[in-house]
Amino acid sequence: MRKPLFVLLAILLIDTIGFGLIMPILPGLLQSLTGDRAANSFHYGALLSVYALMQFLCAPVLGALSDRLGRRRVLLVSLAGAALDYLLMAFAPTLPWLYLGRALAGVTGANMAVAAAYLTDITPEDQRAARFGQMGAAIGIGFIAGPVLGGLLGEWLLRAPFMLAALLNGLNLLLAWRLLPESRPARRDERRRVSLNAFAALHRLHGKAGLLPLVAVYAIVTLVGQWPATLWILYGQERFGWSMWIGGLSLAGYGLCHALTQAFAIAPLVSRLGERRALLLGLAGDSLGLALLSIALSGWVPFLLLPLFAAGGLAAPALQSMLTRRIDAHQQGELQGTLTSITSLIGIAGPLLVTTLYALGQGLWPGLVWAVGAATNLLVLPLLSGSRRKETSTAASAVSSTAQDNAEKQAP
Repeated sequence: MRKPLFVLLAILLIDTIGFGLIMPILPGLLQSLTGDRAANSFHYGALLSVYALMQFLCAPVLGALSDRLGRRRVLLVSLAGAALDYLLMAFAPTLPWLYLGRALAGVTGANMAVAAAYLTDITPEDQRAARFGQMGAAIGIGFIAGPVLGGLLGEWLLRAPFMLAALLNGLNLLLAWRLLPESRPARRDERRRVSLNAFAALHRLHGKAGLLPLVAVYAIVTLVGQWPATLWILYGQERFGWSMWIGGLSLAGYGLCHALTQAFAIAPLVSRLGERRALLLGLAGDSLGLALLSIALSGWVPFLLLPLFAAGGLAAPALQSMLTRRIDAHQQGELQGTLTSITSLIGIAGPLLVTTLYALGQGLWPGLVWAVGAATNLLVLPLLSGSRRKETSTAASAVSSTAQDNAEKQAP
């Protein structure tokens, strides 16, 4: 299993490096294409939204296709498409071509859902939280390395980061072609059509005990994750007077702490505490970090809070492992595609919500936005309780039904 796991982590790492590579150079590239500095901020946000929107629409489709056609085939096609897409953006002559490139990047970037389903296929249930933690660590490293590499290469040649991303995806394609076996063969008896509705899977998965409350928990955890992702640098510069270098250093520290937690802390903690308690521990760490940041008065305080935010990284892998236990093997790709779509949808709307809250609180209490984030985490508690009650009720009904069937069989 080590070779497939290595290839999967490489795929996720390259995906996130490719996304991060273009972040530092995108404003300069837009300036070179439009010549209108005033319009650059609009196009910058619009390009990010196009990427997230296409992931939202395409992740469940790719996940469902991988359930029907096999994981390997879908991954190989998406990697080939990503390499060609980055070449397209490297030589995009006009702004519409760049928009097309970002839309295609969102489609191919949706292969994270297929990678997560593959990971579920090859991992025993009791090890899935640890594997999802390693997946999160690979993504975290990519978000650290991508902007650094993009900034360095962009100083030399503006479009060089796109060329590097194309090369890395090409190498990744060769690696997957040679070393990645199929984890789920094509189901030739599968007659169900693949739906293009991003939330259609939720209707089909509705009958699974306690699933939908956990999906709602996933949405809340993902939404609260938008608070630091959106405001960390902006708040640090406006509230604490951080320089760009200090802001970048804090962001790198944030990503590094998160990656270390994902790689080394999740497996032993989940093994010792169980998935539900590990999830609650992660939420407690994240909420405490947000609450303390809301009252921080000095620029060094956020650095001290990084371990708390890193502890918050326990929540998502533990939760994903809980979700996979409630789904049959033939629906894992569909589930992961739906979760990826939820993440992408929140990635579109979340930054708008967070920045609006920040603007509204400026005249009252600048840290209010962080306090709201901490309070939002509390919504998880009744949902977890509801999920447990549904599981218990379903299990009790199953036991009662089995006992009744046995009694009827034994009756004369």
